[in-house]
Amino acid sequence: MKKGIVYLFLLILIMGKTAYVNAQDRITGKSFATRSEVIAQHGMAATSHPLATQIALDILKKGGSAVDAAIAANAALGLMEPTGNGIGGDLFAIVWDAETKQLYGLNASGRSPRSLTLEYFKEQGYEYIPSHGPLPVSVPGCVDGWFELHERFGTLPMTDILQPTIDYARNGFPVTELIAYYWQSARSLAARYPNVAGTYMPEGHPPAKGEIFKNPFLASTLEKIARGGRDVFYRGEIARVIDRFMKEQGGFLSYEDLASHRSEWIEPVSTNYRGYDVWELPPNGQGIAALQMLNILEAYDIAGMGFGSAEYIHLFVEAKKLAFEDRAKFYADPDFNEIPVEYLISKEYAAERRDLIHPDRAARRYDAGRMNQGETIYLTVADEKGNMVSLIQSNYRGLGSGMVPPELGFMLQDRGELFTLKEGHFNTYEPNKRPFHTIIPAFITKDGKPWVSFGVMGGSMQPQGHVQIVVNLIDFGMNLQEAGDAPRIRHGGSSQPTGQIMTDGGTVYLESGFDYDVIRALMRKGHKIQFDNGGFGGYQAIMHDEKNEVYYGASESRKDGQAAGY
Repeated sequence: MKKGIVYLFLLILIMGKTAYVNAQDRITGKSFATRSEVIAQHGMAATSHPLATQIALDILKKGGSAVDAAIAANAALGLMEPTGNGIGGDLFAIVWDAETKQLYGLNASGRSPRSLTLEYFKEQGYEYIPSHGPLPVSVPGCVDGWFELHERFGTLPMTDILQPTIDYARNGFPVTELIAYYWQSARSLAARYPNVAGTYMPEGHPPAKGEIFKNPFLASTLEKIARGGRDVFYRGEIARVIDRFMKEQGGFLSYEDLASHRSEWIEPVSTNYRGYDVWELPPNGQGIAALQMLNILEAYDIAGMGFGSAEYIHLFVEAKKLAFEDRAKFYADPDFNEIPVEYLISKEYAAERRDLIHPDRAARRYDAGRMNQGETIYLTVADEKGNMVSLIQSNYRGLGSGMVPPELGFMLQDRGELFTLKEGHFNTYEPNKRPFHTIIPAFITKDGKPWVSFGVMGGSMQPQGHVQIVVNLIDFGMNLQEAGDAPRIRHGGSSQPTGQIMTDGGTVYLESGFDYDVIRALMRKGHKIQFDNGGFGGYQAIMHDEKNEVYYGASESRKDGQAAGY
């Protein structure tokens, strides 16, 4: 009898495993790909929410530019995915302009309050800036970013661009599965801070999957912004509401901080990886970490090692450790520091750092080089004229700081948490300073022409994700969808811009899909391996096929998103 039960159990396991394998079999493409690429001629949008993607396409069909559609989609995501972004957060973008045939970068991140000082934190006994409440709040840069982008590359009026989100905010939309899961964090915030429940839990609980959610406060706020422009937010009625609320909460963000805010147009920086130019934005973001990693990896025969091999994963993790030590030391607001960006992303420096990697042993710690001198949304849109936008926007920690100004419909970000309170650091807290930023858009060109606009969400996973996408596309020959669906690697535990130092080599987190023989080989090299089913980011991408004059779109299954074109 017992033997029969054992055989039955084994049969169920075998049948279950067979069914799982067969479910993954594909006539074309890699077995791990969730679907084939989306292909269209006239326009393409890829976002983390299907309704936002549809809004972007509607804007394109009305004659809007890629930037118009990106703003419209971003506004929709602030309503529909408040667990990752919103007008209380910051924004970064890289734009390919088909007319000038150039890339343009926008840093729309906000600065710390002018009246809050390092001395205040010391007097109050803080070792780190808290994650929630009034103290980590910095100026929200998103709205100003919209208007900067629109003024330079927009075609439709802002009233048309924001109207779809205003309608959804007033009439409601069904909450999707993953967003409903993360929305549960509203419970703890509502128990600690005012206006959270009234804005995000109007029925007394976070909305469940499929429930209709409305945000009439946000509808009114967006109407005011659409009609009155960015000054309504930074110098008008909305700014005064934020000012009063922050004072009531014991915070420091003021009307003057909002009124003096400005975004900055910046030059994207790049490195050439096997004939392709990979573009990122310079600090205060972390984008150049991806370029540093690619420079280190370029000297190895990655393609020959094969995807998922122990040799490739080992080199990837060690390159990441090296780049992140520099990230911890040097990446900060360039207005307050001389940051050696050009040298950090040079081939010469990569060769120097590469020599520190042992082929068969994981390092417990690397020191930063010596110089001679959590949640987020990402979206990308391309239009009929060949313009492409790579845009990323975030509150930092999920819904944000917990600070919800009354009857405005959004939460302020907690990005200021990423400052360090240790004196003498590039990223030490100072008034009117931009904190170190994790959100980064990316772009790839080939022979001076646009190829791929892409991004991967998720804190320190972002540069790691960027590198894996580039390697998957170029070294392993994956298509755009496969490159995002492939199992990912995430290393955690490197030194942080807030001052923590890595001393134990950190942990390598692997998604399901890697062979156990590979895991054992990595352990023999000294890596600590751990399985994780989250924290691997969310990928969206658009590729331009110059030969056939079409766009390819991809959106991965880790999010609720969609790529679609027309």
